[in-house]
Amino acid sequence: MKNLSNRRDFLKTSALVAGGLALQPFSMPQAYAAGADVIKIAVIGCGGRGTGAVFQAFDTGHNIQLVAMADAFRDRIDKSYKPIFDKYGAAKVNVPEDRKFVGFDGYKEAIKLADVVILAAPPGFRPDHFEEAVKQGKQIFMEKPVATDSAGIRKVLAAAEEAKRKKLNVVVGLQRHYQSNYRETIKQIHDGKIGDIIGGQVYWNDGGVWVNARQPGQTEMEYQMRNWYYFNWLCGDHIVEQHVHNLDVANWVKQSYPVKAYGTGGRQVRTGKDHGEIFDHHSVTFTYADDTVIFSECRHFPGAANRVDESFQGTTGKAYLSAGNHGELTSWKGKSLYSHNRDNNPNPYQVEHDELFAAIVKGEYKFADAENAAKSTMTAILGRYATYTGKVVTWDEALNADINLMPTTLAWDAMPKVLPNADGFYPFAIPGKTQLV
Repeated sequence: MKNLSNRRDFLKTSALVAGGLALQPFSMPQAYAAGADVIKIAVIGCGGRGTGAVFQAFDTGHNIQLVAMADAFRDRIDKSYKPIFDKYGAAKVNVPEDRKFVGFDGYKEAIKLADVVILAAPPGFRPDHFEEAVKQGKQIFMEKPVATDSAGIRKVLAAAEEAKRKKLNVVVGLQRHYQSNYRETIKQIHDGKIGDIIGGQVYWNDGGVWVNARQPGQTEMEYQMRNWYYFNWLCGDHIVEQHVHNLDVANWVKQSYPVKAYGTGGRQVRTGKDHGEIFDHHSVTFTYADDTVIFSECRHFPGAANRVDESFQGTTGKAYLSAGNHGELTSWKGKSLYSHNRDNNPNPYQVEHDELFAAIVKGEYKFADAENAAKSTMTAILGRYATYTGKVVTWDEALNADINLMPTTLAWDAMPKVLPNADGFYPFAIPGKTQLV
């Protein structure tokens, strides 16, 4: 597959502009004039992010009704349904028992019932869910990351092209594209305020996330899905699941994607049986086509210093960005070149839904986030391949690798591809020994 990492192709194929990933409007088959017609939504994946996305869809103020829910686990549907129904009631939440779909395949039926689908299951399922939603011609909001391996990325890229052909709006939860300080500060960077970008550093360092311990009677499939953050077929490792945000910002600033990566990582403090196969730290240098190097670091060390932000250096100045509404540009001598107004920062999680549903109501085709989301997710996967092997890995090697982490069969009695040993511990990568296969 052709490497699309240079600036010209990035601008042509990804359309990363300051106002999100926006395209010129086209007429869609159906408009929802003045919000008079009900927009039916379905949520696939009923965890915290899926539930939150339903709230945000309703809070756009349009005439929206939740008509279907799907999840592998019934208890997750119930846990999601209650707060949604308690807040919005039967007028907005019309999900009878026969439209609560449990199991691995229920998403197909849920998608059939909706105009707009919210895809928020664990990331490993995203390629199949996205492909099906596009096949059925639905408008889409899907969470990041959009895959966990090379095969999944290729599937998402193919579906993204089909979504464009069908003029389906697709918004992805890389919400910094919908956050004012990022939009406005990066516009200033692209306008040349600090010259050409020649380096940068991006971080997601914090104390880590939840762990779900194995329960008596669980099959291996259920255990891994309940504890999904710690298995690569489901999560992709935290460099993919979390750090994709920062790597996406680097790509956005550079207006391109890296051509190679080199790094290392390991398991220093998170080594228990319930910590599966993922690393707790990654350090990567990503090299772009113009030889710019972006340094990337993410780790989960409880008690260590936290840092979640991005810095970039240009030929005439430097930039600092963070999710905490920062957006600063200064010259190399310390003169302020731009400072974002921190009072102008509406919730980006809400903005992404506001803008998506506004386009749908007007019958406009404006958003095609999937291609960039796939390539930024691929950037994170490239980083994982580099840290796991300890080798230099190129973009083309990573994208074209014959790596498919998904189980051959999805069933509660089926086995994932990675299994524990007799002592209950899972195999994990060792830099310098693990091979890219």
